[in-house]
Amino acid sequence: MKDIKILFEDNDIVALNKPAGIVVHGDGKMKDKTISDWVVKKYPETKDVGESIELESGEMIDRHGIVHRLDKDTSGVLLIAKTQEGYLHLKAQFKERKIKKTYNAFIYGKMKDERGIINRPIGRATGSVRKWATGNKTRGELREAVTKFKVVQNAMPASLLELWPQTGRTHQIRVHMQALGHPVVADSLYAPSREAVYGFKRLALHARRLIFNDLKGGLIEVEAPFPSDFKDAMEEIGIKI
Repeated sequence: MKDIKILFEDNDIVALNKPAGIVVHGDGKMKDKTISDWVVKKYPETKDVGESIELESGEMIDRHGIVHRLDKDTSGVLLIAKTQEGYLHLKAQFKERKIKKTYNAFIYGKMKDERGIINRPIGRATGSVRKWATGNKTRGELREAVTKFKVVQNAMPASLLELWPQTGRTHQIRVHMQALGHPVVADSLYAPSREAVYGFKRLALHARRLIFNDLKGGLIEVEAPFPSDFKDAMEEIGIKI
């Protein structure tokens, strides 16, 4: 497994800089090592922390210390609970939307508006078991999904955005950007026919910053440096690192 950097740590919580290409926890099918595997090896005390999930087959999957997810090809800040107290504390903050999340993404094309709010409920996509969607392309229950964004730099063939998801839906940023006609660069699920520009070999999405409260009530801000592919792309559109 790739080297995983620790960005913050106390007795109850650790924040990791998740590399792209690693799944957060298993699904009962894949054999690759996961972040959850790495966590329980480094922190054996997390073995019984958190909640397991039950698959349709009835198999139970342990998620040692896992409180939230990042997609396999998304890099950046990931919070892990080292204790059950830490887990419940973080889980409550996510549920109450008290944790502030900042992402950066390269999206195809130029945005018309310099900043804005995307308020489009998300549901399962029709005709797909993997995809999510908005509007009449959905099936089943629709759930509120809100994303704020700001253009860092408009460019062609792709622009850099800063995004603040206000809700935590699966694939939220990816679905919202596709709905606007500006999917995330190199998104093989939501923009499979688009060329992966700026040299990206994975989804151009980075979880840049998380702000949360520790168990003592202190405000903690954790930031993950831009990975090399983001730095290269930023330099290509004229942003000095």
